[in-house]
Amino acid sequence: MKLYYAHGACSLSPHIVLVEAGLPHELERVDLKSKRTESGADFTQINPKGYVPALELDNGQVLTEGPAIVQYVADQKPDTGLAPRAGSMERYRLQEWLNFITAEIHKEFGPLFNATFPEEAKTFFRDKLRTRFEYVDKHLDAKLYLMGERFTVADAYLFTVGNWMKRVNIDGSKWPALSAYMQRVGARPKVVEAMRAEEATQ
Repeated sequence: MKLYYAHGACSLSPHIVLVEAGLPHELERVDLKSKRTESGADFTQINPKGYVPALELDNGQVLTEGPAIVQYVADQKPDTGLAPRAGSMERYRLQEWLNFITAEIHKEFGPLFNATFPEEAKTFFRDKLRTRFEYVDKHLDAKLYLMGERFTVADAYLFTVGNWMKRVNIDGSKWPALSAYMQRVGARPKVVEAMRAEEATQ
């Protein structure tokens, strides 16, 4: 498998999951401005949407969208517990978290990274993110991970987007359970391994 990624982007989430699952994979960095890969390929020929992540499977198919990719990867190694069994109530809870993170947290960051957005609009989106993170903080009280005691693909995703707070002037220290969670996930050896691999290819 080959993961197309960009440093600092949401593609860190499936990268973490690939490493946690212990699946062999290649990495290919994408320049999101030029839409070229580090090998010189036109990325829009790989993913016409033009953004990461994209996972090229061994059979040549390309899977896109982070929540779909992380579930696919987890299902290749079900014994890791990175995703509950398909069809179980726990799996639907996982999908509930993935949808919440993608729609209510991930997408709210977009305007904050846009230099053309007026500050008043950015204030609106920061306030929305604060309410979402407050909800997550309450949920994590007395929990190690989003689904309880076990790390899942939802944690890889939340950790990835949670790290963006400092880039958009949101102080995460006001949410103690979330702050402890971010430190806990960030200290996982496989998470450290994935982050170091991306930093080494900048």
